[in-house]
Amino acid sequence: MYDDFYRLSARPFQLTPDPDFYFESATHKKALSYLGYGLAQGEGFIVITGEVGAGKSTLAAHLLASIDRAQLTAAQIVTSKLDGQELVHMAARAFGLDVAGHDKAAALARIEAFLHDEARAGRRCLLVVDEAQNLSVEALEELRMLSNFQLGAHPLLQILLLGQPEFRTLLQQSPRLEQLRQRVIATHHLAPMEPEEVGPYVEHRLVRAGWNGNPAFEPRFFADLARASGGVPRRVNQILSRVLLAGALEQASRIEAGLLHAVLDDMASDSAVSVESAPAPAAAPSVMPEAASSQALGLTADTFHGEGQGQAKPEGDGSRTTRHDFDLAAIEAAMASRDEQIAELQQAVIEVAEMRAAHGDEAAAAQADGTARTEALEAALSDAAARIGVLEHRLAEQEQAIRHVLTMLIEWFETDRPKRAA
Repeated sequence: MYDDFYRLSARPFQLTPDPDFYFESATHKKALSYLGYGLAQGEGFIVITGEVGAGKSTLAAHLLASIDRAQLTAAQIVTSKLDGQELVHMAARAFGLDVAGHDKAAALARIEAFLHDEARAGRRCLLVVDEAQNLSVEALEELRMLSNFQLGAHPLLQILLLGQPEFRTLLQQSPRLEQLRQRVIATHHLAPMEPEEVGPYVEHRLVRAGWNGNPAFEPRFFADLARASGGVPRRVNQILSRVLLAGALEQASRIEAGLLHAVLDDMASDSAVSVESAPAPAAAPSVMPEAASSQALGLTADTFHGEGQGQAKPEGDGSRTTRHDFDLAAIEAAMASRDEQIAELQQAVIEVAEMRAAHGDEAAAAQADGTARTEALEAALSDAAARIGVLEHRLAEQEQAIRHVLTMLIEWFETDRPKRAA
């Protein structure tokens, strides 16, 4: 592997969080300042959010590696979709408490007794909860209840919540989390690194892995890498791992920007292949409203599998692969059809208005006959209103279907992993 070729003592761009490779960018330095302030308060919640791969877990690992264990007892849990009872048991186990069965009251009692023992020994307790966006409101309320444990007037447990941007939105907007919001004493959102920080980030990680200048990097390389990665640390790691592997295969002692772009093209191709080779569903589910709207637009399965292109091709071992090709022309045609229907609706409104004006003039000339015409016109207007209602309903369904289809397209083209079709 490239670490052997470049004589590195470790792989500097692994995706798993490692406090040994922690790099203090401007946003991470600010986050640490907020963490220091929050820990000094010794109570409540500290909230750190950031995009996927922004370095939240690495920041937490760095924090846990640098705290004084004689003064602070820390535990960490990484949440999946837990309910309140499961979260309490997870917290107990994170602190090393043996809680048998599923008795929440017993688990809470064990946690409280542990916190009291730690406080009497002169230690405060910190619970780090990673992937907090997976928690339900009920589970977050259980965390708030844990933060209520006190010894006299002194809080016994402080909680650090790490989550993606949607968690920050939930925390800010949910009326059910008002009490928890009032307990938040420090919060920070991790932004991507600045473009000028990407080069020092790469060199820092290489130095930590024993880099002695081999390979060297073309000056333009880091600017292009910053644009390609958006300054997100995990993306930088993903790209650099592939670049160094390609450099080792070519036995290159200098990494040029051209190699970076070749690797980026390969990664884009790999992503496209993974999307195209995703298997088709074994059986079609019952038609949902979105599917019905898609059928009304003509967006059937054939829309997404070009004729001939979407056919399964036999391989030597008898296996089949399915290729998913999106027919953008069909989607554009569906949208054009929607525009035509809107135009028809507008023309119908104009005609009704003209009819009403014409009949109004005739009614003024002959009131008795005009009354009958007015009634006929009102009936026509009622019928037109019904037609307009039907058209509006169809337009709403079509708009929903188009948004659904475009969302699927974006997921297919912008993510590294294949998504399930609707």
